[in-house]
Amino acid sequence: MELLKQTIAAITGQDHNARALAKDRLDQLTMPHWALGRLMDLALDLAGITGSIQPPVTSKAVVTMAGDHGVVAEGVSKFPQEVTPQMVMNFVHGGAGINALTRLAGAEVVVVDMGVAADLAGLAAAGKIIDKKIAMGTRNMAQEAAMTRNQAAQAIEAGIEVANSLAGRIDLFGTGDMGIGNTTPSTAIAAVLTGHTVAALCGRGTGLDDQQLHHKIEVVETALALHRPDPTDGLDVLAKVGGFEIGGIAGLILGCAANRKPVLVDGFISTAGALIAHSLKPEVCQYIIAAHRSMEPGHRIMQEHLGITPLLDLDLRLGEGTGAALAMHLVEAAVAILTEVATFAEAQVAGADK
Repeated sequence: MELLKQTIAAITGQDHNARALAKDRLDQLTMPHWALGRLMDLALDLAGITGSIQPPVTSKAVVTMAGDHGVVAEGVSKFPQEVTPQMVMNFVHGGAGINALTRLAGAEVVVVDMGVAADLAGLAAAGKIIDKKIAMGTRNMAQEAAMTRNQAAQAIEAGIEVANSLAGRIDLFGTGDMGIGNTTPSTAIAAVLTGHTVAALCGRGTGLDDQQLHHKIEVVETALALHRPDPTDGLDVLAKVGGFEIGGIAGLILGCAANRKPVLVDGFISTAGALIAHSLKPEVCQYIIAAHRSMEPGHRIMQEHLGITPLLDLDLRLGEGTGAALAMHLVEAAVAILTEVATFAEAQVAGADK
């Protein structure tokens, strides 16, 4: 728990001086005032996050956390659990959606085994993935707590360790996930921490029909009634109804904030991790950039609870970090606006009358 405590203590708000300097420059650019709208808002945030009016975003990585879930035994997913390690292999071989989109963005994919129910030691030994495995998947939260409180803390600290290990060479982070069944614990986390009903939050995940969706809602409600997670204690929520990869994502976000690195938070599962991180340190949201809004109905509710507005809304529902990879282009565009567009004085262009 010591690393978690130190990380939380290290997180402060954005650099107000850097924001002010960026605002002054953006106000004077050769265009009608704030004509590039939310891209200029994003430029302000990037200056505040990094403490620089030339925010570094050249070196980019999407960290895809992988883990399995005991609750799949309840029939909450259309895909078998074996898909999780198979998709990890696909990531390693470069054939997944996240690989295509990170190649386009000039970013790397960092795959972390947080709790895949398969032996991936060979991939870790070969340097293909990072081994932070807590256990061979969580337990079935519909029958018992998903993990112990100690395992929850381990998962978060593992994510912090990954952020710390990459912070020296990565400027811009994205979060990603892989884990069959992980929309179920994400829904449970969202219900506890936002106060909304499971029915309002629960989506079809990998393509459930109406009957399967109704069953999924019942499974989540059963788990919440059984464990009664404490909404004021993020570790309790994660331990009782969470996932190892969700804890890893929470830790990665906390680690990015402590290192003053911008982090693009991907979809529904990643935002569940952000909810856990926010419950432990609310200031973490000043370092989060919401990449997109997914098709999961609860995603909007989660983002509104965190006070973050997504950059994109493209009906995505893949995960992996794909939305974060797409949004990296917008982050670079925001920096280009701040650093490359001339001011009226620099360009010797007459400004608007005041």
